[in-house]
Amino acid sequence: MKEQQYILKNPETFCLKDIFECGQCFRWNEQEDGSYTGIWKENVVNIKKKGKDYIFSGICGSGNLKDEIYTYFDLDRNYETIKETLAKKDKYLETSIQYGKGIRILNQDLWETIISFIISANNNIPRIKGIIERLSKTYGKQITWKGKNYYTFPTPEELKDVTIKTYRELGLGFRDVRLYETTKMILEKKVDLKELKENPNTIEVRDRLLTLSGVGPKVADCILLFSDLKRLEVFPIDVWVRRVMNDLYIQKEDETKVSKKQIEKIAKEKFGDLAGLAQQYLFYWRREA
Repeated sequence: MKEQQYILKNPETFCLKDIFECGQCFRWNEQEDGSYTGIWKENVVNIKKKGKDYIFSGICGSGNLKDEIYTYFDLDRNYETIKETLAKKDKYLETSIQYGKGIRILNQDLWETIISFIISANNNIPRIKGIIERLSKTYGKQITWKGKNYYTFPTPEELKDVTIKTYRELGLGFRDVRLYETTKMILEKKVDLKELKENPNTIEVRDRLLTLSGVGPKVADCILLFSDLKRLEVFPIDVWVRRVMNDLYIQKEDETKVSKKQIEKIAKEKFGDLAGLAQQYLFYWRREA
């Protein structure tokens, strides 16, 4: 594969830190010069900001780096209009959008997103990244670029013979059984990824995801929002989201007593079909600021 370059000129909504540090992905790492290098599918890319432009350099498995970038970074979606719509909801959302104004929700591979968020359960970002990197290095395909080796995320077929014991040795802990069982379910078509992508009914897709081992409500919602399923109406709830929703809209003395249904009701009423993006702005603002 030959190295390619693409320059994204003065994008209205695009900031490397906002995109890669908002909790949606685990295979992008900041470099010493402030650029980010990451891998998705069979693409290894470094992104560097120069003035108002972004320079993408790397190698592309499909042969067309620009097309891969536009799909993965959701560049055909008008985020400026989305932000204008959400900012009118209330002053809190307006403030959070100003803080994370460069966020874009990535179109990540569904299979990789499922496994990544199963791994993310009760885990921290550095450890999640480490587990995914070891898994990819052991079972993915090697791609060498500029003298460094990178590894694709392993397919279900590449994981078909991996044992629970081996997963445990890779540092998955209690998630070893869950990864093993989910891989088997996908291979046996008990959950068909192609059918999930083709089903427009978000509730039905969510119910199917919940049958996978290790996928609870929060993980299912993250998969729906952050994968190429791209269901922007979904509102994942974790400790940070519960906290910010309670502080801003519910204001119970004990935030742990705030129910998921109560938060989902408010999110649906206030943010509608853009609830997932509202969640990202609020989550990122609360956690980082």
